[in-house]
Amino acid sequence: MTVRVGYFPSNNSLWVLRHRGILERSLPDVEWVDLRDLPAGDRPSPTEGLPSAHGDHLFDGGYDFIGTGSTPPVTAQGKGHDIVYAGISDSRHENGRLVVRSDSDIQSVADLKGRKVALGHGSWQTTLLLFALDDAGLAWSDIVPVDAGVDAAGLLIDGDVDAWVGSYPSLSAVEEDTRTLVQTEGLFSHRSLWFTRRDFATDHPDQLKAIVAALNESDAWITQNYREAAELFAADDGGSVEAWEHALRRRPWGVRPVSPEFVAEQQRAADLFHDAGLISKKITVADAVIEI
Repeated sequence: MTVRVGYFPSNNSLWVLRHRGILERSLPDVEWVDLRDLPAGDRPSPTEGLPSAHGDHLFDGGYDFIGTGSTPPVTAQGKGHDIVYAGISDSRHENGRLVVRSDSDIQSVADLKGRKVALGHGSWQTTLLLFALDDAGLAWSDIVPVDAGVDAAGLLIDGDVDAWVGSYPSLSAVEEDTRTLVQTEGLFSHRSLWFTRRDFATDHPDQLKAIVAALNESDAWITQNYREAAELFAADDGGSVEAWEHALRRRPWGVRPVSPEFVAEQQRAADLFHDAGLISKKITVADAVIEI
């Protein structure tokens, strides 16, 4: 059978796997689906809800397996989709954080009340910001979230927003002009997640195990070839190989089983999404966990 795997640069592991030919040895008929070529769907404002998630395309024929950050699986479950987690990464807390300009008068998250905060809404950045606000006694409605993409760093430096949930490699270019407001470590594990449909997990367990095994083999290669892996990303976006290599060296590699700690953190995120009106349905994260 043909197995369709969705990939994009933001899931570093799948991006490298796509370009290394490792999965093809066990699944010769694999079809790679670039998520950037699929319909994006609606992008509501950050005060109205979450954008259509990559996970939606598991259920419209787009692909059978996907890797993302923490938010898309919650969005998918919130829409009633029957997803199953295939694995998680170790904590990637060093890959990003909440920052302000070096000369900002903002000294704590509490000072963000009424301020503009840039983020990639619908990504892990939404989760991090919700956790930071909750710990400071603030709600999503207390800030002005600004959904920003590649221009987010520029918006912060130019003063168009007051804070930014930034990540590498984008953070590298502005680190000297920014100050950390909240470290990710201790707040949020910021893991990579891989997930599928329940019917694919139960009907095709061998194919699912083959994908996870190939991801682990590819990830092991990355840890021995950071420079070559960085070149795969830079060739796509025209960015700096050095910045990409720096980013890749800062994150963990390998697919781990779903842990109780992860489920608890993801449940907290899901509850905060619902409380903020970002998803309409309360969900139970543990429903998406089965033995693989």
